[in-house]
Amino acid sequence: MPPRDEQDYESKRVQIMDAALEVFARHGFERATNKDIARAANIKSPGLIYHYFKDKTDLLKHVIERYVPALQLFDRPGEFLDRPPEEVLPQFASAFTQALQHRPAIATFKLVLGESIRKPAVADMFNRLGPSRGFGFLVTYLERQMELGRLRRMDPGAAARCFVGPMVVFILTREVFPQPDSKTLQPSEMVETLVEVYLRGMAPDPRANALAAGTPEARRPRRSRRSGKQAHGTVQNPGE
Repeated sequence: MPPRDEQDYESKRVQIMDAALEVFARHGFERATNKDIARAANIKSPGLIYHYFKDKTDLLKHVIERYVPALQLFDRPGEFLDRPPEEVLPQFASAFTQALQHRPAIATFKLVLGESIRKPAVADMFNRLGPSRGFGFLVTYLERQMELGRLRRMDPGAAARCFVGPMVVFILTREVFPQPDSKTLQPSEMVETLVEVYLRGMAPDPRANALAAGTPEARRPRRSRRSGKQAHGTVQNPGE
């Protein structure tokens, strides 16, 4: 068990982060002050916040990481690179959509979205804290899986966008622009459907893999399903 001082320190950090999320969601990141956060956290002196966080940006970083658990995956990419996509992609998508189970995480998402649209400088900061890390993680992972022959070869950046896009739309159509099925379509069902559709589309092409490996199968002419013709010409009958 951690020493009492460590427990008190971590408890105070959580108290400040919870208060900061509330204040950021109400006033926006730029307009929120340490005085507002201290008041919401029941801290007498706003200056005490610097005992727990370097500055307001550092506080925001910890708030996002606390309420968006998917970000924790991006700090240890080596654990995932060689694991098959059937394991990693559901875990990635589930961590992303788990935010919908926690109202504070939804508040964080809306805060980030609103602030990023209004303030380019804030958007850049948010991007470095979250989206850039997640996108880089996914691109690196998909590229590695293509090298291993588990996924179809294509631009890994385009492939990453095709995977992330449906998750973003799912959250938007549930929390910002609700659709008729917003409350009935469960995150787990969305993840299962997304991964199944994505893996079917990204299934490796055996012929492309054979070409890359230089195997005899790659040099064998393909036959037309309809006419029995080969890829490079018509099959002649021996009696002709």
